[in-house]
Amino acid sequence: MADDSEFITRLIGFGFSEREALLYFHLLKYGPKPISSLAKSLKTYQEDVHRTLAALITKGFVSSSLNLPTVYAAVDLDVALDSALKKHESELHEMERKKQELHEISKQQGFSPSDEFPTFKIIKSIKEFVAITIPLVTSSEEQILFIVPRDAVIISSLYGVIKAAKVFIERGGMMRGICDISPSIVELTQGILDIGIDIRHYDQYRGIYFAVADRKTSISAVNVDIRRVSLDEPVTMLWTDDPKYAEYLAFTFELLWVQSIPAAQRIEGLLKEGPLGV
Repeated sequence: MADDSEFITRLIGFGFSEREALLYFHLLKYGPKPISSLAKSLKTYQEDVHRTLAALITKGFVSSSLNLPTVYAAVDLDVALDSALKKHESELHEMERKKQELHEISKQQGFSPSDEFPTFKIIKSIKEFVAITIPLVTSSEEQILFIVPRDAVIISSLYGVIKAAKVFIERGGMMRGICDISPSIVELTQGILDIGIDIRHYDQYRGIYFAVADRKTSISAVNVDIRRVSLDEPVTMLWTDDPKYAEYLAFTFELLWVQSIPAAQRIEGLLKEGPLGV
């Protein structure tokens, strides 16, 4: 059974601040409380508790009573998490809508970008990464190659990238990937295999992470330090449509592919070791 600190860590990974995670967990565990009781139990000031509660109410994780003194209660965990995911999906859809509007305005303006020189873009957050990756997957025609860290697999599952990959494969695309498959993502990895993505395990991989679409467009990062699974988490990645760089990454991928082992083999080995932890 997971201990209190593990649950709180998972909440922080989902996008909570430390204070929000502690307060929400306290309400889940001990039930509805007024601000005075919460401040005493958490050994902090009532003003701090009030600010944290306001943030949690805005996010949909806490509700308040109408009677006085006001009592605060944790919203059911499954309901709250589903609501948060829908909100993030809505934000991504809105970004995609604005992107399409900008494309239309660009056509009306008659912009003429040169095709001679490759373009580059720095990706600065998980939200931006997802907003760029989903269209990259859906617009690909033949093949996508990728090498990603564990947290990128979780992010792809939560925010729609895997769904886009499933559609890509169903219309005839081929996708191969490499990841250091840990016990915590065995279930996700099996789901990836089930939709037709050919994925392999590379033990303790520490090189460049990247994805290449049709050997033309790529997203890459030397170091992806993802501390929490949240759309607002900062990252530094490079998107480019430079075909020469894409070819270099594809060549690197093929070298690593022959050194890695099939995911099914890795999963079988982990299952033989005993119960899967995190």
